[in-house]
Amino acid sequence: MPDRLCLLTVHAHPDDEASKGAGTIARYHAEGVRTVLVTATGGEEGEILNPLLDTPEVRADIAAVRRRELDAAAAVIGYDEVVLLGYRDSGMEGTPANADPRCLARAPLDEAVGRLVAEIRRARPQVVVAYPDEQSRYRHPDHLRVHEISVAAFDAAGDAGAFPSAGEAYQPLKLYFTVWSLEQTLARHRKFLELGITSPYAEWFEDGWPNRVSETVPTARIDVAGYYDARRGGLLAHATQIDPSSPFWFGLPEQVDRELYSAEDYLCARNLLGPIGDEDDLFAGIREKVGVSGG
Repeated sequence: MPDRLCLLTVHAHPDDEASKGAGTIARYHAEGVRTVLVTATGGEEGEILNPLLDTPEVRADIAAVRRRELDAAAAVIGYDEVVLLGYRDSGMEGTPANADPRCLARAPLDEAVGRLVAEIRRARPQVVVAYPDEQSRYRHPDHLRVHEISVAAFDAAGDAGAFPSAGEAYQPLKLYFTVWSLEQTLARHRKFLELGITSPYAEWFEDGWPNRVSETVPTARIDVAGYYDARRGGLLAHATQIDPSSPFWFGLPEQVDRELYSAEDYLCARNLLGPIGDEDDLFAGIREKVGVSGG
């Protein structure tokens, strides 16, 4: 095992790293853990949601713009390294982008898994974070494929017979999936109502989302109360994708929002150390094995 803790996250598009687990990354980075971001696509199909930046110049250069935004967000959040797998954004099912042979959804599965295996073997993380297979609210082809390749790559990385050209075999110890916190989402929804502000979550609760989410019980909750600025700053760095006036992201007064942002939830999908139980640390059981607490 490496003598330094390392956390590798796999995301579908630029901006996903800011909306899922940014506080966790900021916390571990501050503790000296090496943090590596793998982004599967360039986000070329992302809609420009900030009207101030919806210009012909930005639209014509969207891939380069989004890469600059990704680098800026990663720096704010606390990633030590950003890696692109090199695929094109697949767009939504049924769109022309989804039929593009360069997109992640159309890439041969073994090819995409092999690329991720190579990054895992190079970075040598003890912990990998990706997406769950339950994505009922947003079934984007790239998010579904990130789940698929992350599970396969986690299992294959330690197999010397798999993808021999991807580097020396190395086995991470734990695989986690990001989980939307029902508890915190409900708290935010209630706070909107309490303050007399239209809640952007109202539709979620009307269509029964809480009943579906409750089936996925988190196994790890990470305290991120001191890392609100990393998440907010990471989101705002994606200036084309995040409207600073968006009620979903910024509809509550900042101080109220800061108080509500206290934890991020995860589901442990693979744990090669054996049963640990509910966790408040993604490196639970690993610190003792590696013999270091951070960097």
